[in-house]
Amino acid sequence: MALASQLKESAMSALKLKPWDSAEHLKTQADRVLYLEACLLEAGDDAAFIAKALGHIARAQGMSQLSRATGLGRESLYKALSGESNPSFATILKVTSALGIQLHAQPKENPNPLSSPS
Repeated sequence: MALASQLKESAMSALKLKPWDSAEHLKTQADRVLYLEACLLEAGDDAAFIAKALGHIARAQGMSQLSRATGLGRESLYKALSGESNPSFATILKVTSALGIQLHAQPKENPNPLSSPS
């Protein structure tokens, strides 16, 4: 039993983990679009989740470049896309446009019971 404990401690001390950063894995435009699409499906009504996902995409593509393209300051973009604030829809539209991402609407699979029948 002592040997197993020693092996476990040895493995844990040798294992170096770092926090997951989605931005590091969004290499192509296709990756970024698919990531945002998955986040939109997962988020439900959580606007902060979407803002944070856009922040990951913005960091992957380059925040300085995005700042120039939108006319918004880098600090403002970091704050707006942190998931901690509530960015305006105008900001979201500027960001998605500058990132080369187009938002579009489609009917839900399980429509809202308040919607009128077709």
